[in-house]
Amino acid sequence: MRELELELTVPDRIGEGLMYVPEGSPLDVKVRLETLHDGILATAEVVADAEGTCARCLAPIEETLRVDFAELFAYSRGEDLEYEVHDDTVDLEPPIRDAVVLALPFQPLDRPDCPGLDPATGEKLTEPLPEEAAEVDPRWAALASFETSAPPREEPAATGHSEEADER
Repeated sequence: MRELELELTVPDRIGEGLMYVPEGSPLDVKVRLETLHDGILATAEVVADAEGTCARCLAPIEETLRVDFAELFAYSRGEDLEYEVHDDTVDLEPPIRDAVVLALPFQPLDRPDCPGLDPATGEKLTEPLPEEAAEVDPRWAALASFETSAPPREEPAATGHSEEADER
């Protein structure tokens, strides 16, 4: 078993959405490598600084990600495996990249209650719009006076006996 603490540099940008780890930023990796009968088990904790854009208001975001993963690097036996041991070495870049990409938020927010942008002006809102300020789309204005009138629901007549008595 070996335990290592590594500071790596991101060779290429990790992530393609609104959040990513930029190229050249540092990755702190604490990894534990254990030999097993089938291969080498790599258990790691990765810390990375991610940056991106809020999905609602487009404000810049910086966030520190902490990701844990465990992967088995199998000894080559002619099988097509995702992670293999080659010449007594393991390549940690693919599982680190996979773990970091899966940890990135799909729709990041600068704060949990971010109200987004004002639809009329495009300016960042500091508070949610009041309900009465919402204008009715003119295409739907004709439906504003429409009211549904459902027929009155009929109640079953009281017969004086229960359904259980009918079943007997």
